[in-house]
Amino acid sequence: MPDRGKKHKKALTQVDRTKRYPLEEAIHLAVSNSYARFDETVDLAVRLGVDPRHADQMVRGAVVLPNGTGKVTRVLVFAKGEKEREAMEAGADVAGGEELIEKIKGGWTDFDKAVATPDMMGSVGKIGKILGPRGLMPNAKTGTVTFDVAKAVREIKAGKIEFRVEKNGIVHAPVGRVSFGSEKLIPNIMSLFEILLRLKPSSSKGTYLKSVTVSTTMGPGIKIDPAFIKEIAK
Repeated sequence: MPDRGKKHKKALTQVDRTKRYPLEEAIHLAVSNSYARFDETVDLAVRLGVDPRHADQMVRGAVVLPNGTGKVTRVLVFAKGEKEREAMEAGADVAGGEELIEKIKGGWTDFDKAVATPDMMGSVGKIGKILGPRGLMPNAKTGTVTFDVAKAVREIKAGKIEFRVEKNGIVHAPVGRVSFGSEKLIPNIMSLFEILLRLKPSSSKGTYLKSVTVSTTMGPGIKIDPAFIKEIAK
Protein backbone atom coordinates (compact mmCIF):
# COMPACT_ATOMS: atom_id res chain seq x y z
CA MET A 1 0.00 0.00 0.00
CA PRO A 2 2.04 3.00 -1.25
CA ASP A 3 -0.21 5.57 0.45
CA ARG A 4 0.33 4.00 3.85
CA GLY A 5 4.07 3.86 3.18
CA LYS A 6 4.29 7.60 2.56
CA LYS A 7 2.31 8.45 5.68
CA HIS A 8 4.35 6.06 7.80
CA LYS A 9 7.62 7.55 6.53
CA LYS A 10 6.33 11.04 7.31
CA ALA A 11 5.43 9.96 10.85
CA LEU A 12 8.92 8.49 11.26
CA THR A 13 10.51 11.84 10.44
CA GLN A 14 8.77 13.34 13.49
CA VAL A 15 10.38 10.85 15.88
CA ASP A 16 13.99 10.69 17.06
CA ARG A 17 14.50 6.91 17.25
CA THR A 18 17.58 7.32 19.47
CA LYS A 19 15.88 9.52 22.08
CA ARG A 20 14.04 8.45 25.21
CA TYR A 21 11.20 10.92 25.63
CA PRO A 22 9.42 12.06 28.79
CA LEU A 23 6.04 10.33 29.06
CA GLU A 24 3.85 13.31 28.17
CA GLU A 25 5.95 14.23 25.13
CA ALA A 26 5.97 10.64 23.88
CA ILE A 27 2.18 10.35 24.14
CA HIS A 28 1.71 13.69 22.39
CA LEU A 29 3.95 12.51 19.54
CA ALA A 30 2.12 9.19 19.21
CA VAL A 31 -1.31 10.86 19.12
CA SER A 32 -0.37 13.79 16.87
CA ASN A 33 1.30 11.49 14.34
CA SER A 34 -1.67 9.14 14.03
CA TYR A 35 -2.70 9.02 10.38
CA ALA A 36 -5.12 6.08 10.09
CA ARG A 37 -8.76 6.63 9.19
CA PHE A 38 -9.86 4.68 12.25
CA ASP A 39 -9.39 5.30 15.96
CA GLU A 40 -6.07 3.53 16.51
CA THR A 41 -5.26 1.57 19.65
CA VAL A 42 -2.36 2.89 21.74
CA ASP A 43 -0.06 0.09 22.92
CA LEU A 44 2.83 -0.16 25.35
CA ALA A 45 5.74 -2.58 25.09
CA VAL A 46 7.69 -2.83 28.35
CA ARG A 47 10.93 -4.79 28.52
CA LEU A 48 11.48 -6.05 32.06
CA GLY A 49 14.67 -7.20 33.71
CA VAL A 50 13.29 -10.68 34.41
CA ASP A 51 13.88 -14.18 33.09
CA PRO A 52 10.43 -15.74 32.47
CA ARG A 53 12.03 -19.17 32.23
CA HIS A 54 12.14 -19.08 36.04
CA ALA A 55 8.72 -19.43 37.68
CA ASP A 56 9.60 -16.92 40.40
CA GLN A 57 10.25 -14.25 37.76
CA MET A 58 7.01 -14.66 35.83
CA VAL A 59 5.21 -11.31 35.87
CA ARG A 60 1.49 -11.67 35.31
CA GLY A 61 -1.49 -9.64 36.44
CA ALA A 62 -4.41 -7.40 35.58
CA VAL A 63 -5.35 -3.75 36.01
CA VAL A 64 -8.54 -1.77 35.61
CA LEU A 65 -7.68 1.22 33.43
CA PRO A 66 -9.40 4.31 34.92
CA ASN A 67 -10.48 5.54 31.49
CA GLY A 68 -11.19 2.14 29.97
CA THR A 69 -9.81 0.72 26.74
CA GLY A 70 -12.24 2.26 24.27
CA LYS A 71 -13.31 -1.23 23.28
CA VAL A 72 -16.60 -3.03 23.90
CA THR A 73 -15.69 -6.32 25.56
CA ARG A 74 -17.98 -9.33 25.30
CA VAL A 75 -17.91 -11.24 28.60
CA LEU A 76 -18.91 -14.87 29.11
CA VAL A 77 -19.40 -16.30 32.60
CA PHE A 78 -19.34 -19.97 33.52
CA ALA A 79 -21.69 -20.19 36.51
CA LYS A 80 -24.84 -21.86 37.79
CA GLY A 81 -27.96 -20.81 39.63
CA GLU A 82 -27.73 -17.58 41.62
CA LYS A 83 -24.23 -16.80 40.33
CA GLU A 84 -25.45 -17.04 36.75
CA ARG A 85 -28.18 -14.53 37.56
CA GLU A 86 -25.70 -12.19 39.30
CA ALA A 87 -23.43 -12.30 36.25
CA MET A 88 -26.20 -11.32 33.86
CA GLU A 89 -27.41 -8.53 36.13
CA ALA A 90 -23.85 -7.17 36.26
CA GLY A 91 -23.71 -6.92 32.47
CA ALA A 92 -22.35 -10.27 31.25
CA ASP A 93 -23.18 -10.94 27.61
CA VAL A 94 -23.81 -14.61 28.22
CA ALA A 95 -23.71 -16.89 31.26
CA GLY A 96 -24.38 -20.54 31.89
CA GLY A 97 -22.91 -23.91 32.73
CA GLU A 98 -22.51 -27.18 30.89
CA GLU A 99 -24.57 -26.01 27.91
CA LEU A 100 -22.00 -23.27 27.20
CA ILE A 101 -19.14 -25.73 27.48
CA GLU A 102 -20.81 -27.99 24.91
CA LYS A 103 -21.41 -25.00 22.63
CA ILE A 104 -17.72 -24.06 22.80
CA LYS A 105 -16.74 -27.67 22.08
CA GLY A 106 -18.75 -27.24 18.90
CA GLY A 107 -16.57 -24.33 17.80
CA TRP A 108 -18.34 -21.25 19.22
CA THR A 109 -16.00 -18.63 20.71
CA ASP A 110 -17.90 -15.39 20.14
CA PHE A 111 -16.64 -13.62 23.28
CA ASP A 112 -13.55 -11.67 24.40
CA LYS A 113 -13.16 -12.58 28.08
CA ALA A 114 -14.31 -15.47 30.25
CA VAL A 115 -15.02 -15.60 33.98
CA ALA A 116 -15.79 -18.74 35.98
CA THR A 117 -16.82 -19.62 39.50
CA PRO A 118 -14.33 -22.00 41.17
CA ASP A 119 -16.84 -24.86 41.23
CA MET A 120 -17.08 -24.69 37.42
CA MET A 121 -13.36 -24.97 36.73
CA GLY A 122 -13.37 -28.77 36.64
CA SER A 123 -15.73 -28.64 33.68
CA VAL A 124 -14.10 -25.58 32.10
CA GLY A 125 -10.77 -27.42 32.18
CA LYS A 126 -12.18 -29.84 29.59
CA ILE A 127 -12.13 -27.03 27.00
CA GLY A 128 -8.76 -25.65 28.07
CA LYS A 129 -7.21 -26.62 24.74
CA ILE A 130 -9.77 -24.40 23.01
CA LEU A 131 -9.71 -21.45 25.41
CA GLY A 132 -6.00 -21.44 26.30
CA PRO A 133 -4.48 -20.68 22.88
CA ARG A 134 -7.04 -17.87 22.41
CA GLY A 135 -6.21 -16.27 25.76
CA LEU A 136 -9.74 -16.95 27.01
CA MET A 137 -9.05 -19.35 29.88
CA PRO A 138 -10.22 -18.01 33.28
CA ASN A 139 -7.37 -17.63 35.76
CA ALA A 140 -7.40 -16.92 39.48
CA LYS A 141 -4.27 -14.73 39.23
CA THR A 142 -6.12 -12.27 37.02
CA GLY A 143 -9.33 -12.35 39.03
CA THR A 144 -11.39 -14.27 36.49
CA VAL A 145 -11.89 -17.34 38.67
CA THR A 146 -14.04 -16.06 41.51
CA PHE A 147 -17.41 -16.40 43.21
CA ASP A 148 -17.76 -12.60 43.01
CA VAL A 149 -18.74 -12.79 39.36
CA ALA A 150 -20.60 -9.49 39.43
CA LYS A 151 -17.43 -7.60 40.42
CA ALA A 152 -15.35 -9.44 37.81
CA VAL A 153 -17.83 -8.61 35.04
CA ARG A 154 -18.09 -4.94 36.02
CA GLU A 155 -14.30 -4.57 36.10
CA ILE A 156 -13.84 -6.12 32.67
CA LYS A 157 -16.60 -3.98 31.21
CA ALA A 158 -15.02 -0.90 32.80
CA GLY A 159 -11.67 -1.52 31.12
CA LYS A 160 -9.78 -4.27 32.92
CA ILE A 161 -6.85 -5.65 30.94
CA GLU A 162 -4.66 -8.67 31.60
CA PHE A 163 -0.94 -8.85 30.88
CA ARG A 164 1.78 -11.46 31.00
CA VAL A 165 5.49 -11.20 30.33
CA GLU A 166 6.54 -13.01 27.16
CA LYS A 167 9.55 -15.31 26.82
CA ASN A 168 11.74 -12.37 25.78
CA GLY A 169 10.87 -10.45 28.93
CA ILE A 170 8.40 -8.05 27.26
CA VAL A 171 4.91 -7.10 28.42
CA HIS A 172 2.53 -5.87 25.72
CA ALA A 173 -0.61 -4.02 26.79
CA PRO A 174 -3.25 -1.79 25.16
CA VAL A 175 -3.82 1.43 27.13
CA GLY A 176 -6.59 3.15 25.17
CA ARG A 177 -7.32 4.86 21.86
CA VAL A 178 -5.82 7.81 20.01
CA SER A 179 -9.07 9.72 20.57
CA PHE A 180 -8.47 9.57 24.34
CA GLY A 181 -5.71 12.17 24.11
CA SER A 182 -2.97 12.58 26.72
CA GLU A 183 -5.42 13.50 29.49
CA LYS A 184 -6.92 9.99 29.45
CA LEU A 185 -3.98 7.94 28.19
CA ILE A 186 -1.49 9.04 30.84
CA PRO A 187 -3.64 7.99 33.85
CA ASN A 188 -4.21 4.63 32.14
CA ILE A 189 -0.48 4.18 31.57
CA MET A 190 0.41 5.11 35.14
CA SER A 191 -2.17 2.64 36.49
CA LEU A 192 -0.46 -0.11 34.49
CA PHE A 193 3.00 0.87 35.74
CA GLU A 194 1.89 1.02 39.35
CA ILE A 195 0.89 -2.63 39.07
CA LEU A 196 4.03 -3.63 37.14
CA LEU A 197 6.26 -2.02 39.77
CA ARG A 198 4.29 -3.71 42.54
CA LEU A 199 4.75 -7.09 40.83
CA LYS A 200 8.54 -6.83 40.60
CA PRO A 201 9.89 -10.27 41.61
CA SER A 202 12.22 -10.24 44.61
CA SER A 203 14.57 -12.49 42.64
CA SER A 204 14.89 -9.93 39.83
CA LYS A 205 18.26 -8.21 40.05
CA GLY A 206 19.54 -5.09 38.32
CA THR A 207 17.34 -2.78 36.26
CA TYR A 208 13.68 -3.82 36.31
CA LEU A 209 12.21 -1.37 33.77
CA LYS A 210 14.71 -1.75 30.95
CA SER A 211 12.82 -0.04 28.14
CA VAL A 212 9.36 1.31 27.38
CA THR A 213 7.93 1.95 23.91
CA VAL A 214 4.57 3.45 22.99
CA SER A 215 3.00 3.07 19.57
CA THR A 216 -0.33 3.34 17.80
CA THR A 217 -1.71 0.57 15.59
CA MET A 218 -0.15 2.02 12.44
CA GLY A 219 2.45 4.39 13.87
CA PRO A 220 6.15 4.09 14.73
CA GLY A 221 7.42 3.11 18.15
CA ILE A 222 8.41 5.98 20.44
CA LYS A 223 10.78 5.28 23.33
CA ILE A 224 9.85 6.55 26.79
CA ASP A 225 12.40 7.24 29.52
CA PRO A 226 11.80 4.51 32.18
CA ALA A 227 13.47 6.67 34.86
CA PHE A 228 10.86 9.36 34.24
CA ILE A 229 8.07 6.83 34.74
CA LYS A 230 9.53 5.48 37.98
CA GLU A 231 9.87 9.03 39.29
CA ILE A 232 6.26 10.05 38.68
CA ALA A 233 4.99 6.67 39.90
CA LYS A 234 6.37 7.30 43.40
